[in-house]
Amino acid sequence: MSTEPLWLGALLIGLAGSVHCVAMCGGIVGALTFSIPQHKDALPFILSYHFGRILSYTAAGALTGSLGALFSHQVTHGVMILNLLSGVFLIALGLYIANWWRGLAALEALGARLWKPLVPFSKRFIPFKHPISALPYGMIWGWLPCGLVYSTLSWSLASGGAKQGAIVMLMFGLGTLPALVTLGVFSQQLKGVLRQPITKNIIALCLLVLGSYIIVNAL
Repeated sequence: MSTEPLWLGALLIGLAGSVHCVAMCGGIVGALTFSIPQHKDALPFILSYHFGRILSYTAAGALTGSLGALFSHQVTHGVMILNLLSGVFLIALGLYIANWWRGLAALEALGARLWKPLVPFSKRFIPFKHPISALPYGMIWGWLPCGLVYSTLSWSLASGGAKQGAIVMLMFGLGTLPALVTLGVFSQQLKGVLRQPITKNIIALCLLVLGSYIIVNAL
């Protein structure tokens, strides 16, 4: 698979998966706003937090991209295997968002065990005294176990290298920004739209079609 469709697809997954981001991260963003001094403009703090979160995504993409490149060079048909894996993860994500199959929840639970020790460390940065304080806080919460992130990381595995994998996750992170930044300002209104079953089902069907296309294309 060429890298440009991967980058565009990652951006679209971030946008489409915003419904999942609101469900997973809505409470975090809500807590973030309470950590901001009342007399300060909230937007710089929110943007700093999300910049840190996307930095972590990008670093994870670089790591998985490197591992994927190593795998594809060492294993026969390695590229095809990684593309098949990314398609399967995308289908699993669609089923997960629509609540038709919760298999990714087990993967999130496994990741939570590794991520849990970071939580106490993140509390050192709150309440925020300056927008920069929200940056490391966001970097830590960027490693929050999330099926949406794991599914996109499978794309960075198949991207061909560290740089390509980093760009895939950067584009994904940018795709999640509109919903999560807006959530800090229009929390209840946005939740009402994105949590509608019809919204989830439409997004899920789009992901199922895309995942199936990737699998067919890989074969």
